[in-house]
Amino acid sequence: MITAQCVFTSTFLHRLPGLLYKMAEGEKLSLKSSQGEIFEVEPEVACMSQLIKNMVEDSGTDEEIPLPNVKTAILSKVIDYCRYHKDTPPEEIQKPLKSTNLVECGVSEWDNEYVNIEQEVLFELILAANYLDIKSLLDLTCAKVASMIKGKNTEEIRKQFNIVNDFTPEEEAQVREENRWCEDA
Repeated sequence: MITAQCVFTSTFLHRLPGLLYKMAEGEKLSLKSSQGEIFEVEPEVACMSQLIKNMVEDSGTDEEIPLPNVKTAILSKVIDYCRYHKDTPPEEIQKPLKSTNLVECGVSEWDNEYVNIEQEVLFELILAANYLDIKSLLDLTCAKVASMIKGKNTEEIRKQFNIVNDFTPEEEAQVREENRWCEDA
């Protein structure tokens, strides 16, 4: 029986560069965090990142792959995500979000727990997913932020994200007037 998982894995492997097919069984890629930590990662996991996949195609697999924009703790979390989704493709997240509960928007329980983290870590994951070009992780982390904003007014959003209001009352009134159509929608 062919499952969605088999189709995803088969499709993904066919998209891996020919160079990866030539790697010895069990050979791993070395990813180096911005703090110098080395992670030995399976090629099919590492190449979920379009950036890493392109680097491997261009330079081969013999060298460490430097990731100067990703801290050790964040790279570890990214690898956890990629290992989990290597054989289990994430569901498409329904947009716009119909709820602040991500599971109701098509996110798996595992992914929902994965992004149930401190706000600072969440923002670092967004930056890492963007830098590494992992679309599904970027979609998930951005959906989490969107769920944190959904249904909140300006003051609640400022409080949630520790944003200082630096507008004068006149400037704020002008912005509200210019964007009144948003509230009408």
